[in-house]
Amino acid sequence: MPKLFVVTREGEEKVVDGQVGLTVMENIRDNGFDELLALCGGCCSCATCHVHVDAADFDKLKPMGDDENDLLDSSDHRVATSRLSCQIPFTEELDGLRVTIAPED
Repeated sequence: MPKLFVVTREGEEKVVDGQVGLTVMENIRDNGFDELLALCGGCCSCATCHVHVDAADFDKLKPMGDDENDLLDSSDHRVATSRLSCQIPFTEELDGLRVTIAPED
């Protein structure tokens, strides 16, 4: 099973078995990370599932869409590797993906 590395806001890293077919947000949420709010449930209508993707993994992701880009613009914590985790389908190719949960806006 592919692994997903999740770094909490406090800097604690946890490794979870990622379920292919779910989004990165669903994998994080389903593994008990309560600080990732994901208020819209993955509809790309909020930015509460904002993560910073490890720079070494960023190019493995498909480009973001306009809606995701617009939502990330509303965050004070956007960085070059920011993504909404609801917009990242978790695949076998993303085995070892490392994300950090962004600070809350």
